Order: sequence, then structure tokens, then C-alpha cells
Amino acid sequence: MNLYGSPAHAFEAIDGGLVYHSKHLNEGNPEGYARERPPVEGAGVAIHGGILGPLHLDISASAEGVALAPKIRTVLAMLLVHADQVVPIHAFMRELWRERPPATGLRTLQTYILNCRKIVSQLTGCSAAYVAREILVTGAGGYGLRSHHVRLDWSEFQRLKNLGTKALEVGDTTAGIDALDAALGLWRGDALVDAPAGPVLDAKRRFFEESRLDAIAVRADAQIKAGMHQRAVTQLAAVTREHALHEGLHAQYVRALALGGRRAEALGVLRTLRTRLVSEIGIEPGAPLRELQLAILKSEPGMV
Repeated sequence: MNLYGSPAHAFEAIDGGLVYHSKHLNEGNPEGYARERPPVEGAGVAIHGGILGPLHLDISASAEGVALAPKIRTVLAMLLVHADQVVPIHAFMRELWRERPPATGLRTLQTYILNCRKIVSQLTGCSAAYVAREILVTGAGGYGLRSHHVRLDWSEFQRLKNLGTKALEVGDTTAGIDALDAALGLWRGDALVDAPAGPVLDAKRRFFEESRLDAIAVRADAQIKAGMHQRAVTQLAAVTREHALHEGLHAQYVRALALGGRRAEALGVLRTLRTRLVSEIGIEPGAPLRELQLAILKSEPGMV
């Protein structure tokens, strides 16, 4: 035992901290008496930040979420998509008011940040001072959200997507598809659909959606190779309705239909896509789709 202080009152070094001991309290207790340490503010506290759908902020993903005013949603969205970074004040100003911020813009932004801190304080039970010091902090020329108290669904999506992709690379098809299913299951709609957006959040939304589409394509390819044609058809039917001009996703949809014995439907999808491409943007389908159509007409399974 490593003790510091007087014989009557001492501190024992335990796990990198100091625990108080009293000679009088230890009398008759050969093991000694250790007073419990006071709880550390913020220890083990985390809030759920959801951006893969309507903005969601609460103590868990399943909770109803806090009702937020539109401008507050924009500020929180900027903080969440830039977790562990300092978002410059001018970026907030442009996102909130484009190129024409009001004369009171800076003061209004400071009020929005104060309101965000109050929300985080209410959710976590931490004091406003702790939130300002450790969670939603003031940095050089801006504000930042530290991720150690925030569980972000986007981060979990990335983790699961990478896990699934790596599993497929080493030949573990079942684990790969399951991980990608879990990743895509985190989406509750279009990313940040209810957050009024400026140029930064618009760009982030496009980035998030492209990452989602990439995960869908990787999963569909794995399902088709594994002979899970009907499962791929069901999932791709929905996503091709959302992205009616996306040739890559349509190609996978058509392949799944054809390999599942539904060649007539596959050719119908190709005809509909061609009509849309020509009428809406004035282009013909690309070579991969034309080759796929020819392979189906010739009944060449190896080419599909």
C-alpha cells in the first residue's frame, strides 16, 4: 500500500487516483476504510445524434427526440456533420442566411449556440458549464461538438459498411450481407431531410446519399452472386423508384430479375429506363445496359 500524508489521515494511490483513509475510521478494520470517490460529471453520458433521416437528438435512437426550431436544427446539423472539428462562424452565417446575414447575425448565432448547449445539458444532465467546456465547445473562430459524448448514426453506418465490405472481400458472404443490411437499416429517410440547408449541408447530403447507394450496390452484387435474386429484386425495386435515372442500380435490378427467371420484366425495366433517359435528359442508355439487354434477348446467363 502506497500512502501519502499524516499517519492519521492519508491517501492511498489506487488506479491512478487517490482514495482518502482515516486512521480512526480504520481502527478495528484491518482492510481499511475507503471513502467512495464523488461521481465525475459527464462520465458515461452519451446522446444519440441522428442525421440519416430527420435530425434526431435524444438519449437513445429509439427515443422520440427533442423538438427543435428550424434554425436550431441547421446549427445542430452543422455541428453533427463536423464532429470533432471547429465549424467557423462564417460557415454558420452562410448556412443560416446565405450571402445576406442580418446585422445581428453574430449575436443571433451565439444565442443559437447557447440554446443548443441548454438542450445538450437537459439531455445529459450535465451542467451548462460542463457542456460548454467539454461537449459543445468554443474554438478558434467557431464552435465544435466533441464526439466522445455523441453516438452518431453516420459513424455507425460507416463502421458497419466497412465491416461488411471487408467480410465480402475475404469470402464471408453471409456476414458481409448481414453487416450491410444493418448499416442500411440505420437510414430513416433522406439524410437531414428536415434541416434547412445551405451549401455545406446540401453537399453533405449528396455525399451521404452516394455512400448509401454504394452500400446498396455492394450488397446487391453480393446477393446476386449468392443466388439471392428475389431478395435483391425486392430491395432494388424500391431504390430504383427513388433514383429513376440511375443506370448502375437499374443494371443490377435487371440482372436480378433475369437471373430469377423474370426476363420479360427485366426487359420492361430496360425499356422504361430508356424512355426516361431519352425524354428527360436526351441520352441513350450506356453500353453496359445495351449489352445486358442483348444478353437477356439471347438467353446468355453467363453474360447477365
